[in-house]
Amino acid sequence: MTDASRMVSGKKRAEDRVDAAMRPTRLNEMTGQDRLVENLRILIEAAKGRHEPLDHVLLYGPPGLGKTTFAHVIANEMEVNIRITAGPSIERAGDLAAILTHLREGDVLFIDEIHRLGRAVEEVLYPAMEDFALDIVIGKGPSAKNVRLNLPRFTVIGATTRLALLTAPLRARFGAVYRLDFYSIEAMHDIVVRAAGLLNVPIDVDGTHEIARRARGTPRVALRLLKRVRDYAEVRADGEITEQVAGEALDLLEIDLLGLDDIDRRVLHAIIEKFDGGPVGLETIAASISEEPDTIMDVYEPYLLQLGFLERTPRGRTATRRAYEHLKIKRPQRQEPLF
Repeated sequence: MTDASRMVSGKKRAEDRVDAAMRPTRLNEMTGQDRLVENLRILIEAAKGRHEPLDHVLLYGPPGLGKTTFAHVIANEMEVNIRITAGPSIERAGDLAAILTHLREGDVLFIDEIHRLGRAVEEVLYPAMEDFALDIVIGKGPSAKNVRLNLPRFTVIGATTRLALLTAPLRARFGAVYRLDFYSIEAMHDIVVRAAGLLNVPIDVDGTHEIARRARGTPRVALRLLKRVRDYAEVRADGEITEQVAGEALDLLEIDLLGLDDIDRRVLHAIIEKFDGGPVGLETIAASISEEPDTIMDVYEPYLLQLGFLERTPRGRTATRRAYEHLKIKRPQRQEPLF
């Protein structure tokens, strides 16, 4: 390895360590989601008081709100190990069986995108979650027999952005179901301040507020914007993030005062200009801007709905008066039908 590659590798590892350090490890370090934190605190204290593993937990909500972080925090609070996987990664029932047989008493199994588990995999997961047992079929044909293996009591933490896609039997096996909502400006402000301190980035109150209000209520977005504003401050300013520096950097990234980026605006412009404000189907919107429907639904639509810029109707999506006002587009007067 050359000296240059060692330097790059070392810098990358240092950056990774900082990224890991920015993730809270305990409930008292969490900012925002106060109701969820309090519910989890009660759930964890009750389980530890009874010397039992935690009940299965399902976390749902838009991406970037901290579902993975909460899974790690829960494992830390319970003082157990966590095993991480994702729904698309578990292709066969045997893959899940291999994971389950390596769990120890009280361990946490975190399954991200749990709504993408296959039906055959779910059939294995049901008895594992409910009876802590693994049913295995040995042999084929008339000589095949079913063998049940006992598993240690463990906790499944599932995370999903699409709660409606979870099958009813799987959803019913979670003893605690919690929704993560977008964070308030105050919570986002605290998150940016904490991250800036860990990154050793000088930032004033106004600069913090400028990033926080454009981060669309999402910690993952706030941390990404903070890093890009830091880059701008180091190259185009004196390294300190002020309101002016943050504003210039975020304007360059085409992120407006409400946190809308280019794709958000393209979605709204497509509905308003190409389809007369709607209603229009999601697939049609996606095709018109060359984007995936799932990406629009999971990443962009929740925030636009939160702002009141979109409406979901049985016939499709409709742009609201607030969307027209934000984009400074005159809203046409719709004529009422005569009959």
